[in-house]
Amino acid sequence: MALLVKRSARWVLVVTSLSTVACISSKGSVTQDQSFSAARDRMVAQQIEARGVRDQRVLAAMREVPRDLFVPAEQRAQAYQDGPLSIGQGQTISQPYIVALMTELARPQPTDRALEVGTGSGYQTAVLSRLVSQVYTIEIIEALARDAERRLQDLGYTNIATRRGDGYAGWPEAAPFDCILVTAAADHVPPPLLAQLKPGGRLVIPVGPLFDIQELQVMTKDAAGRVTTERVAPVRFVPLRRGGLLLQSHMRYGMVDRPAGDLRGGTDSIVMRRLRELCHCTARGGRGSARGSARRTREDRDR
Repeated sequence: MALLVKRSARWVLVVTSLSTVACISSKGSVTQDQSFSAARDRMVAQQIEARGVRDQRVLAAMREVPRDLFVPAEQRAQAYQDGPLSIGQGQTISQPYIVALMTELARPQPTDRALEVGTGSGYQTAVLSRLVSQVYTIEIIEALARDAERRLQDLGYTNIATRRGDGYAGWPEAAPFDCILVTAAADHVPPPLLAQLKPGGRLVIPVGPLFDIQELQVMTKDAAGRVTTERVAPVRFVPLRRGGLLLQSHMRYGMVDRPAGDLRGGTDSIVMRRLRELCHCTARGGRGSARGSARRTREDRDR
C-alpha cells in the first residue's frame, strides 16, 4: 500500500507539473494576442486614421483582421510596423496605410462583389471580405496562392473564392464586379478589368513604370459605360506579372538588361534588393488636402 501511495503521489506531482506548464503556455499565448491587439489599435490610430482614412467600416476591418497571421512567423513581431514586409517569392505585404487607403477608395458596400488581383498573403483579401458580400481573388504565383487559400480557410473567412492564374484577364465568369483592387503595378490599365467593372463600380490600381514611382488611380464607370480617372497619390508597388512575366518588357536599374521572365537565382536577390531600396517609405506625414500632392507620397509595395 505504501508503494502504491508513493506512486500515486509521484503521478499527481507529474500531472500537476504538466498542468502548470500548460497553464503558463496558455497565459503566454493570451498575453501575446493581447499585445498584437493593442498593436493593431495603435496601427489604426497612428498610421491610418491620423493620415486621413475616415471610413469607419474600413477602420473597423483594419482593427479586426490579425495582420500578424498573414506574415511569416519570424516577422510577426514586425507585423504592425509602418511599412511593407517580405512574404517570399519576391513579393511583399503592403504598408497598412496603403491597404486601408486602397480599400477606402474602392468604397466597398455590404452587398458588393469584389475582385482582387494579387492575393499575396491574403491580408488585403481578408480586410476586403469584412466589407463586401463576396471576394474573388487571383494570385499568379502558385506557392502564394496555395498558402493564402489555406490560411484564409483556417482563419474562417468563408466569403472568399481563390484562384491561381493570370489576374490581368480578371475572372470573367464571376463578373461584373462592384469594385476591383489591383495590388501590383501595371504600365497600363488592363482592358479586361475595365470590361468586368459594373456600371457605378470603381477600379483601384497603381499605374506606372517598373521599379519607379507609380500613380495610384481610381477608375469609375458610369451608367453609360464611360470611365473617368482620378489620380490619387504617387506610390511604389512591385510589378504585375502575366503568365510568369512582368508586365513591362525589361528590367534595368544596374542589372544586365534581360527579359523579365528570366528571373532566376542571383537575379532574384538583386531584384529584391532594388525593391527594398525603392520601397522605403518616402513620406510619413498625413494625406494632405490636395489629391496627388507630393505630401501624400508614400510607399507601397505589393500586397
